Amino acid sequence: MVSAGDFKNGLTVEIEGNVYQIMEFQHVKPGKGAAFVRTKLKNIINGGVVEKTFRPTEKFENAHIERKEMQYLYNDGDLFYFMDTATFDQIAVNADTVGDSLKFVKENENVKLSSYQGSVFAIEPPLSVELLIVETEPGFKGDTAQGATKPAIVETGAQVMVPLFVEQEDKIKIDTRTGEYLSRA
Repeated sequence: MVSAGDFKNGLTVEIEGNVYQIMEFQHVKPGKGAAFVRTKLKNIINGGVVEKTFRPTEKFENAHIERKEMQYLYNDGDLFYFMDTATFDQIAVNADTVGDSLKFVKENENVKLSSYQGSVFAIEPPLSVELLIVETEPGFKGDTAQGATKPAIVETGAQVMVPLFVEQEDKIKIDTRTGEYLSRA
């Protein structure tokens, strides 16, 4: 149990049946009336952000989020399979939970799965990945306008905007958070 007076950034608590991470908090002591704690909370299951105020004496249950590194094996229709590399246990996660988080991840690469009470709610890919370009238009000599880009399809099927000098069969490095081209590999 943690009281609202002891809130810290990054702490995860259970409030009204939902799991929230504290993004910001501020202790307020007005000239008149009782002190209170103003917070900005992020619902870690659906990503929504809310602002709430609490009395400093209110108590909440700590929510323990488990983050585990697992290997992405394959997908079979609406299910994506992951394996714990230490115990070799496999779990299946449905496509709604996965969303777009694996669009730059190849099979057999490691990702981090975040779960609460045994139920996976988020998948974090590595910060950057190296992928092969399978389809792109050729760049033309003289087309070197500042910052000019063209679309390219990588081996996972995702589309990335790349500079004109990048050719088909090149390996490129991609930032998985933004989906942007970083460099040739």
